[in-house]
Amino acid sequence: MAITPGDVGMFHAWDYVVIALVLLVSTCIGLYYALAGGRQKTAREFLLADRNMNPIPVAMSLVASFISAITVLGTPSEVYRHGTMFWYICFAYIITGIVTSRTFMVIFFEYEITSTNEYLERRFNKPVRYLGTALFFLQMMLYLGIVIYAPALALNAVTGLSLWGSVITIGVVCTFYTTIGGLKAVLWTDVFQVLVMMAGMLSVIIAGTSRMGGLRNVWEIAENRARLDFVHFELDPTVRHTVWGLAIGQSFTWCSSYGVNQAQVQRYLSCGKKSTAQAALAMAIVGMIFVVSVACIVGLVIFANYADCDPYTEGYITAIDQLFPYFVMDLFGDKPGLPGLCTACVFSAALSTVSSGLNSLSAIAGEDIIKSIWPDISETKYTVATKILAVTFGVVAILTTVLASQLGAILQASLSIFGMVGGPLFGLFSLGVFFPCVNSYGAGFGTLIGLATSMWIGIGAMIYPPDSNPPSLSTAMCFVNASAIPDPFVTPIVDTAEPYPPIAWLYSISYCWYSGLSWLVCIVFGLLISFATGHNDPSKADVTLHRPIADSFLCCLPDAATDVCRCGVGQGHYPEEDEESIEIKELDVYDEVDAEKHENNLA
Repeated sequence: MAITPGDVGMFHAWDYVVIALVLLVSTCIGLYYALAGGRQKTAREFLLADRNMNPIPVAMSLVASFISAITVLGTPSEVYRHGTMFWYICFAYIITGIVTSRTFMVIFFEYEITSTNEYLERRFNKPVRYLGTALFFLQMMLYLGIVIYAPALALNAVTGLSLWGSVITIGVVCTFYTTIGGLKAVLWTDVFQVLVMMAGMLSVIIAGTSRMGGLRNVWEIAENRARLDFVHFELDPTVRHTVWGLAIGQSFTWCSSYGVNQAQVQRYLSCGKKSTAQAALAMAIVGMIFVVSVACIVGLVIFANYADCDPYTEGYITAIDQLFPYFVMDLFGDKPGLPGLCTACVFSAALSTVSSGLNSLSAIAGEDIIKSIWPDISETKYTVATKILAVTFGVVAILTTVLASQLGAILQASLSIFGMVGGPLFGLFSLGVFFPCVNSYGAGFGTLIGLATSMWIGIGAMIYPPDSNPPSLSTAMCFVNASAIPDPFVTPIVDTAEPYPPIAWLYSISYCWYSGLSWLVCIVFGLLISFATGHNDPSKADVTLHRPIADSFLCCLPDAATDVCRCGVGQGHYPEEDEESIEIKELDVYDEVDAEKHENNLA
């Protein structure tokens, strides 16, 4: 039988103690790495953890970096409101892992870069590098605003925690341990925070299923109320969630995150070796699938409990993203400490993402801006500058929460932002890696056109939101135990909204395709502009700057077929070799300065 929601109470003293302990542990990890080892005195240690990290904490950090408070709050609400179609996004994670490990990761390790945009300068020129820098800043600052604001708002509405108190706490704690402890602190706090996150969600599943008489009953209720939905195979791109949109469309979004986004690239570069990084990424993909599956089950458990009395419709919560903390208080409100654990789960998820974002932003700003202005800056001054940048970005991230408050449901908002900005960024790197004929004009203007297209559609969809047609919610049992029965004669609400203009049909495209569409626009216009302005000669291309699709995914084909697929890049091409021999060959294509730098790093 479904549960009738109501007043779920407020936090107890033990709940605040649990949250404080989680924040304290994260801070202590930062303090430890500020005082241990090299004490973060070099940029290599601060930004890349000396390139000697174990793959297990790196894998857990890769999971934590982008599957965060968005997953803990947004995914259960998505499944509760729309059903289980979102589960198909796991296929996008698998595709992302394959594409990243076979293409972009290989190039980034061959050049031992710190900033991903270093590749853009080598492949094109400095203005294109700055374009990549600007896109990354735009993407991450908007995303971090959502990550900080969304959990703070949800917890404020349900538990009574101060909204701005939560915002400032998340921002200050993250900024503190990221600034003093560097990437090592970020990685190990991510490990701790993933464990807290999983403990919180698993406790909700165990207690919620017990209340409903077991997982079988939860599954049956969800099936009877149209929440077990796995059958949308339509090719229509305006359908919000289809197998193709989630598996293929979202692959572009997540490839932009795990393939070329500095926050993720910086993590697997900390492994030092390509094979170790590939192992870390493989473990991360498995972890992502597990975490998303747990979050989807949480959504089903919440729905089963409220199947006959929806708290959102009844006004117990004011936004669907408040559902998880509301259910936590309903479930554990009389058990001091447990609401604090589950709330700490949300805090931990936010902390992990913000800390990784701040560290990567300081790396990009340091490598792309500081070193461009002061190329001869000393190591000590550069390290101090990157730490100051981390503090600055922490303050800016807190300020962007104001904008995040206007973006609606957090899961769709976050994926929309990554699609709108990440798609063109992914397209920019794809032009460089897969299309040797593309010149700097094609790369730059193609990316800007792709960005304009995705922004146009994405912002238009916010102004004229398409109807997602979710399954119905019930309030049939809300008043069974109530002392007063509501008046059944309720004045209907008249829709006075103006009709959408004809162009609004374009805005009905599912957010799942934003990244793929902007990537395609970027590729098409990048090629057209390159051919119009004098394209590069592929036969003269530096083979180390490209990763032809033939070498990455079609290596089983005959040589005659793969030579065609290389688009003219074949002369001097070397096949997959062990890492040591590749490092030796790279010296032949570096200029004198880069060769000397590379030899010093090897030493």
